[in-house]
Amino acid sequence: MNRSFLYFICMVSAMGGLLFGYDWVVIGGAKPFYELFFGISESPVLQGVAMTTALIGCLIGAMVAGALADRYGRKPLLTLSAVLFTVSAIGTGLFNDFTLFNVARFIGGIGIGVASALAPMYIAEVSPAEIRGRMVSLNQMTIVLGILAAQIVNMLLARDTSVAESQAWNLAWGWRWMFWAETLPAALFLIMSFFIPESPVFQKMKNERMKSEKYNVSSDKTHSLFTRQYRRVLWLGLIIAVFQQWCGTNVIFNYAQEIFVGAGFDVDGMFINIVITGIANVIFTFVALYTIERWGRRTLMLLGAGGLGLIYLTLGTCYLFEVKGVMMVILVVAAISVYAMTLGPVTWTLLAEIFPNRIRGVAMATCTFALWVGCCTLTFSFPTMNAALGSSGSFWIYSLICFSAFLFLFRRCPETKGKSWEQLEQELVI
Repeated sequence: MNRSFLYFICMVSAMGGLLFGYDWVVIGGAKPFYELFFGISESPVLQGVAMTTALIGCLIGAMVAGALADRYGRKPLLTLSAVLFTVSAIGTGLFNDFTLFNVARFIGGIGIGVASALAPMYIAEVSPAEIRGRMVSLNQMTIVLGILAAQIVNMLLARDTSVAESQAWNLAWGWRWMFWAETLPAALFLIMSFFIPESPVFQKMKNERMKSEKYNVSSDKTHSLFTRQYRRVLWLGLIIAVFQQWCGTNVIFNYAQEIFVGAGFDVDGMFINIVITGIANVIFTFVALYTIERWGRRTLMLLGAGGLGLIYLTLGTCYLFEVKGVMMVILVVAAISVYAMTLGPVTWTLLAEIFPNRIRGVAMATCTFALWVGCCTLTFSFPTMNAALGSSGSFWIYSLICFSAFLFLFRRCPETKGKSWEQLEQELVI
């Protein structure tokens, strides 16, 4: 395949990651305004509904993506996710009814679930082994760029709430345009998805299936993800997926306000530090594009687990002794940086590589579903855990999780760098 065309189709697929990141974060900037518009600012339950409908859609999208991709192909599912993102972007900003608003968010969540499972898998299947890790890491790069884009759009569209006319704009139109801004990249993704080819791995699977049907040969027993021969690699994928969330780094993004206020910063300082962490996230994801093929997947996963374990142990100790100021910012930025160049992109690469062709679709979807369950449980458990144990105890818990994962990865995580699909299947499948 021509290298320029390869980069083109990988970037088109990675647009699913861009929309994933944007759609996931944009609601945070719109939240204060749509809550007033819909009259739910005094209802924690309805506020929770608005924030979680997309997450429920993610779980469903990830759950069904694999089976549909193995049946109909990777390309149609990428196109479907583009349709869902476009419909959700338009509908979320358009509807004046709270129920319909949540329906639109739910549709977008399904798009996130499908894209998060299919985009890295498609990129892995069209890329040569020697650059496969770097190409799959493009998906993580577009995710963090989508997050940054949503933060910038929210900042530019929100107006000074102390001015009556500006607040009227925020309530009438500001939050709508935050969602509508996604329509342009979503529509571009939809158009460009028609110009990419089907995955060669799926084409091969389709041809084998047609031959099996022609000669009445049944191979169903080898295609079930939950048979004994795939048990070891399935557990490996599930643990890696959940650990990417339970390593604790996403808590820093989701609860940055509580973390920085607890470290002694005022509101202005808090927002500046949030921007700093966002910039670090992008910069070190770029670093991952160059290290993943040089250092390998196993080395980066061990570096991520061990590095975060040490940083969280130090953070927890600093909170215990009430350390304030720049030292805390340095530790938080260090945690974001380590995650961005290791566990963030490498997890998606490993999940796309470790499974055999014939079960990759459903296996990738299963692990992505587990990842989103990990995201959900992490997000909901932190406030309770933080209230019970304090910031020091919470970060010590995450440190323990990271050190435990380091031991597991040291024993079980394979090196997949530069290996063909056939080599990986021989090494990882019983």
